Amino acid sequence: MRPFPAEQPGRHLRLVDQAAEPTTGGLVTVVVPCRNEVRTIDGVLDSILGQTYANLQVLVVDGMSDDGTTAKVRARAQADDRVELVLNPDKVIPLALNLAVDRARGRHLVRVDAHCRIPADYVEKVVARLDEGTWGGVGGRKNGRGHTSQGRAIAAAMGSKFGQGNSVYHYGTEAQPTDHIPFGAYPLEVVREMGGWSETQWVNEDYEFDYRVRQSGRELLFDPAVEIDWDCRQRVVDLFRQYLRYGSGKVQTLRSHPESASPRHLAAPGMVGALGVALVLVLFRRTRLLGLALAAPYLGIVAAGTATTVGQVEGTDKVWVAPAFVAMHVGWGMGFWRELLRSLRGTGGARTGLAASPGS
Repeated sequence: MRPFPAEQPGRHLRLVDQAAEPTTGGLVTVVVPCRNEVRTIDGVLDSILGQTYANLQVLVVDGMSDDGTTAKVRARAQADDRVELVLNPDKVIPLALNLAVDRARGRHLVRVDAHCRIPADYVEKVVARLDEGTWGGVGGRKNGRGHTSQGRAIAAAMGSKFGQGNSVYHYGTEAQPTDHIPFGAYPLEVVREMGGWSETQWVNEDYEFDYRVRQSGRELLFDPAVEIDWDCRQRVVDLFRQYLRYGSGKVQTLRSHPESASPRHLAAPGMVGALGVALVLVLFRRTRLLGLALAAPYLGIVAAGTATTVGQVEGTDKVWVAPAFVAMHVGWGMGFWRELLRSLRGTGGARTGLAASPGS
């Protein structure tokens, strides 16, 4: 039985009606969801095809790109028979992943997004961990890379506990079980047993999948020896929009799995609610001091986070660190409230931002 509703529209995963294709020796399937990544697709494919673990099936699932990405992938597939192009007309990330599961022939499935780079031993390391037979999934350090003044500040903020809370994959230094892994690697049989990725979870689909893996009794491993470089947002306004979607996605997950709620999920929404009340109070002279007092704890948190992070960047990049923290916290909290209100009105789950790059 599928662990999520079988009546979801546009379902691609054929787990009930068809037997899974047999695995082939030591073959590993690498999945690259993408859309409009013409500037980065060659780089990520170079890093995948240059792996020390060479027995690969590389599935590039393209969401109908209109910038030349599709043509580039076709050319790479003609030049290297390990590369296969899969078209995803729905342009939705979980559908892209499930299309890949349909075609996967490897014993493990490794996700790598099109704006990432992986070191030459990346697949070798995750396969070694998965072959221990202990883990339902493996992931490592997600290292943001900035190429602009704002982007470098964003990368520093996203690698901080003040920015990410207990998301250990942004800053962890010790291998440990965790609740979520970025760009995860999984035994293919586990992915198929879980029914693939939920196609009603348009944002936060990776966390929702990891939650079901853990609910099945399996553990996820964070291993800092496994690292992946990824291009973070290069403008604070784009970072805010990204976290607005993340907050919305969390509400979608809680609708499906209300038992997964934790106090940390309410931190950003609670903070945004407090800041909203504070903003109203400061507009009136009689309540101005109360409003400032209500906002003071969060302002103190941002100040402390900035003080501990600003040393990681140089020059004018420093001025963007505090705005990056605020964009993440406020964006996530506002996205949570927005989706919650939509849910109460019966309009939740709108397919917002589907044209965005996978993993963004």
